[in-house]
Amino acid sequence: MSSPPRKRIYFNAFHMNCVVHQSPGLWVRDDDHMVDYTDLDQWTRFARLIEKGCFDAIFLADVVGTYDVYGGNRDAAIAAATQFPVNDPMLLVPAMAAVTKHLGFGFTSSFIQYHPFMFARLITTLDHLTKGRVAWNIVTSYLESTARSFGIAGLPEHDERYAMADEYCRLCYRLWEDSWADDAVIKDRIRGIYADPAKVRDIDHDGRYFKLHGCHLAEPSPQRTPVLFQAGSSPRGSDFAAEHAECVFVVGSKPVIAGEYVRNIRAKMAAHGGDPQDVLGFAYMKVITGGSEAEARAKYDEYAAQISYEGALALMSGWSGIDFSKYDPDQPVEYVETNAVRTLLHSFTNADPGRKWTMRDIARYVGIGGAGPVLVGVPEQIADQLEEWVAAGVDGFNLAYSIMPGSFEDFIEGVVPVLQRRGRMQTAYGEGTLREKLFPHRAARMSAPHPAATCRRPW
Repeated sequence: MSSPPRKRIYFNAFHMNCVVHQSPGLWVRDDDHMVDYTDLDQWTRFARLIEKGCFDAIFLADVVGTYDVYGGNRDAAIAAATQFPVNDPMLLVPAMAAVTKHLGFGFTSSFIQYHPFMFARLITTLDHLTKGRVAWNIVTSYLESTARSFGIAGLPEHDERYAMADEYCRLCYRLWEDSWADDAVIKDRIRGIYADPAKVRDIDHDGRYFKLHGCHLAEPSPQRTPVLFQAGSSPRGSDFAAEHAECVFVVGSKPVIAGEYVRNIRAKMAAHGGDPQDVLGFAYMKVITGGSEAEARAKYDEYAAQISYEGALALMSGWSGIDFSKYDPDQPVEYVETNAVRTLLHSFTNADPGRKWTMRDIARYVGIGGAGPVLVGVPEQIADQLEEWVAAGVDGFNLAYSIMPGSFEDFIEGVVPVLQRRGRMQTAYGEGTLREKLFPHRAARMSAPHPAATCRRPW
């Protein structure tokens, strides 16, 4: 009797339209090419590389503010190019889609950035241009500089931001799913009628945070609602993810921590009447591999020696809302509840009680690992460790990099063939939209009980 097929592992290439995403200091290396982030050719080459590696998607992070918590100003972030300057991720998607056929494209956008009316049209446009390969990472912002830049006196309180995001999403769902009937577009050349006016209706909304009276400007796209990603793991954030997300990002220094986050989301989804299998959990991960353990370890040590201490802590200060310039480098860090990314600081303190983290430890960890761990070893060792994380409860990984494009080239040349031989990674893409590729048991459009489906009214 043949053994059942092994659960496949999902992979996103985690990136950002800037010089330094998660590796402060390494941009100075000759083999790192992120100084060319304004060159479109770099992005199309990257998209071809990632599709060649059979990744599920490129996921583009974003912030619309500066990291100005460390030292009370943005100087460290500017000097180290720490997610600054940063260009818009959305504009990269059509170009990368044009040189690929199957690869998905996710990007981050906060409810603060666009009114729902405008954002819904942007998403629909991208879903058309990619033939249904687009995903949206729903975020609530965490930098006070973001609020100031948009003319807001201060960032709304943590849980209120989720209330705002909930209303924002539900309004977008109504535009995407309820404004146009399935048969609204006729394209009748004989009668000269492109769309039936009776099959396009206004969305009227007077909410606590947003108001809108009008129809969706764009005709329905392949997915209508994009694939939805979310990263909140605080109690309120996980409640939000359980209602809205199809894919969740989890941060944990150990497999058991990440796996527990995913199980928590699935339990909450079930409580809302959803199918726990309709969500995928992606753990943040960075991999350094080579032809031998010594080679991989030498790469790690070389990268670690080039970390920008201030650049790393500028990131961590922005994420946590705590000015770490006030701490001695060897001082242990305790958990403090803030208005920023609560789960991140938790991963260094309460969630890993067996270790006392100092500022120096965090700078070294963040400088190569970003918010998550780094796996170092030969391809077979890396594959073994990734399987341990999957056994603990995650479904896949947001794979970040140390250097570009070398980190992804090493992974694709070394680790991907091992995972494919083990039946753990796809060797070819399925047909259909990104949602259908990620969830083969589902259709291109959202289904009940997701609020994007239940908002549809009969015609």
